[in-house]
Amino acid sequence: MKIQSLVLAFVFSILTTALSAQTFDGGIATYQSKTSFDMEGFGGREISEQQKKQFAERIKSRLEKTFTLTFTKDESIYEEVEKLETPGAGGGGMRFGGGFSQGGVYKNIAENVYARENDLMGKNFLVKDTLSKLDWKLEKESKMIGQYAAFKATAIRKTDPNPWEAMRPRRGGREEEEKTQEPTEELITAWYTPQIPVSQGPDEFWGLPGLVLEVTAGRTVILCNKIVINPKEGIEIDVPKKGDKVSRLEYEKIVAEKTKEMAERLGNGRRNGPGGRG
Repeated sequence: MKIQSLVLAFVFSILTTALSAQTFDGGIATYQSKTSFDMEGFGGREISEQQKKQFAERIKSRLEKTFTLTFTKDESIYEEVEKLETPGAGGGGMRFGGGFSQGGVYKNIAENVYARENDLMGKNFLVKDTLSKLDWKLEKESKMIGQYAAFKATAIRKTDPNPWEAMRPRRGGREEEEKTQEPTEELITAWYTPQIPVSQGPDEFWGLPGLVLEVTAGRTVILCNKIVINPKEGIEIDVPKKGDKVSRLEYEKIVAEKTKEMAERLGNGRRNGPGGRG
């Protein structure tokens, strides 16, 4: 392990020197994001293996995505790459059923600004707030990711209750529902490269002494597979500006209210539908 670290440190010093020798305007990094799905948590015990397989195929496109991070030293925008085989997909946005969509994640480290354009049931919101900063712990482990020497960092992040939980039917009554709404914590593991000395990263991850190339957060893994420094077409970062301006907390409350309303409508539909009591 010590020998590997020394080799990586040597490679890092050479490549960092080469990078610093040229003018750095910014770059574009491409990431693959993959999220595993908990079938058991959604009634997986009640369906057959064939049904599980069919369902997994249907949601695969929602769980495996490609993103680009366009970045400079101070700014970045993290956007989903539109898939040609997905009719009607919004440009660079992540879409969900029921009229929910999310635009690219904008981060301005110099001004401590986070911004994102979201569409919620046909209404546009500009979520603008300060950046969420993690308390990173720099670890001793290192590895190569492509041609870059990467170093490990970890952090603990508190996760708020998922508003989509309100859409799930409950068996255990109100007590079980309240239990599922308690905040939890998750371990974030990141790998960054000081060879690209910017404190940027995919999604909302940032704050390390080098570009973040890989992140594992809960069931999601984000991995960089391509980086272009100083692209010929230049660097263009569009700052989100459209929509009613709200803070993160205000937007989360709005989403929670809307999902609760949808859950209540669905519940009434089940009761009043065929076989219902209404």
